[in-house]
Amino acid sequence: MSNSRTSNSMKNIIFSITYQVISLVLSFVNRTIFIHVLGAGYLGISGLFSDILNMLSLADLGFTTAMTYSMYEPLAKNDYDTLAGLVNFYKKVYRIIATVVAMLGLAVIPFLKFLVNLENEIPHLTLYYLLFLANTVASYLVVYKTCIITADQKNYILTKCNVFWSLAQSIVLMFALLITRSYIVYLVLQVAFVYFSNFHKSYLAQKNYPYIKEKIKLSAEKTNEVFKNIGSVFLYKISSVLINATDNTLISIMVGTESVGYYSNYNIVIGKLSGIVNTIFYSLTASLGNLIVTESYEKRYQIFQVMQSISLIIGNVCIACVFFLEEDFITIWLGEEYSLGLLVLCAIVINFYFSIVLLPIWVFREASGLYRKTKYVMLITAVVNIVTSILLGKWIGLAGILFATSIARFTTYFWYEPLLLFKQYFNQSCIIYYKGIAKGLMITMITFGIIYVAVSWYSPQNWIEWLIKGCVVGFIAVAVTFFCYRKAEGFDLLVKRIKRLLNGVGKNDN
Repeated sequence: MSNSRTSNSMKNIIFSITYQVISLVLSFVNRTIFIHVLGAGYLGISGLFSDILNMLSLADLGFTTAMTYSMYEPLAKNDYDTLAGLVNFYKKVYRIIATVVAMLGLAVIPFLKFLVNLENEIPHLTLYYLLFLANTVASYLVVYKTCIITADQKNYILTKCNVFWSLAQSIVLMFALLITRSYIVYLVLQVAFVYFSNFHKSYLAQKNYPYIKEKIKLSAEKTNEVFKNIGSVFLYKISSVLINATDNTLISIMVGTESVGYYSNYNIVIGKLSGIVNTIFYSLTASLGNLIVTESYEKRYQIFQVMQSISLIIGNVCIACVFFLEEDFITIWLGEEYSLGLLVLCAIVINFYFSIVLLPIWVFREASGLYRKTKYVMLITAVVNIVTSILLGKWIGLAGILFATSIARFTTYFWYEPLLLFKQYFNQSCIIYYKGIAKGLMITMITFGIIYVAVSWYSPQNWIEWLIKGCVVGFIAVAVTFFCYRKAEGFDLLVKRIKRLLNGVGKNDN
């Protein structure tokens, strides 16, 4: 079991990173063509509609999270009847959810005119929105089947599917946009590919887990347990959406829909980097779920130390590269008129840093079911985020809306969740965690200082010069990070684990 857990985690990480890298390249090509053919206004609409529909995803009440969590134990015990019962139960639930999301989505249509804030009106706005809605509803059609693949630590199966369909979709959409110059054709094809991809994943789930086709009814006891989890997950879900899926809507209303498009150019870089980093951690979720069920406090804590060291190391290197290279990248790629300035960049970088260094806490929250005990603090975080976004948005505009997210996180679950996690799942004091974060911030400031002295005078004018600057920034960031973390306990555990894997010795260890 231990060797299988390690092997599955490594496969999940390798396949997911490959997918994210391919997706990153395709996204830039797609985005460049999109902007030159349709303009920033349409880009802003895409970001706004995505935010609206992310908020409508509240209708799933957190069933996806609860469903994956409920499958960990029966998978560990090879309880096929319970797994088949769960899949059949969730099938009925998700049909209802898809209907509710569609109805809520249609109810939003009369309010679109209040949410879109553009100088030049864009035609067929309602039709565009309906196509986005169809895209969202499609995502609920097969998730009840594919969740078992994720829970069984084999997400790489879905990732291979995603790579194929993403590549096909990107190529078709690029040519369709260049030939037709039609946003409607672009969206129709996008919806079609989502449906094709979902049905392919459904086929893979049934092929690998044929017993899920059995018509087994979930027992009343198991059903009550699922709904008990959902009660907690629902608040967690509401909070997560209000924290992460409201920025574009607030930016559209308070600053302008076109600004959503400008911000999304920055966010595509951050989003893809976050996707790669998230892949490393969230690919471990199912394995951690198994670990928590089967291993001791000490073993859990060792794994957390390794994850925390990885997050601090990656965080330090990534935000240094983003801070010193992003503005130049946007200017060379799209032009100086698409630059949002230093203050917005600082807000983006701070949010990005939090999203990386908190990943070990978030992943353990998902794997352990800790969301059941953090639901109220997450709700408080969401309220603080909304209120602070409105206040700072009126004061300093776009940057204020972005700074609000970091303020909300720092004043709430940043300090609260580690208290619960360390006490209940590690049987340790969380003081060591806060010391590690403080040390990480100091190392980040040192890294920034050294890089600033080295490259602040250099302003690249083309891609070759930008790559030269990138190599210098990357080298300094990696060198300083390695020097500062080389003796950290978590880093030492990570190095030992890698050596055992490379030597093929650690077959009985996780």
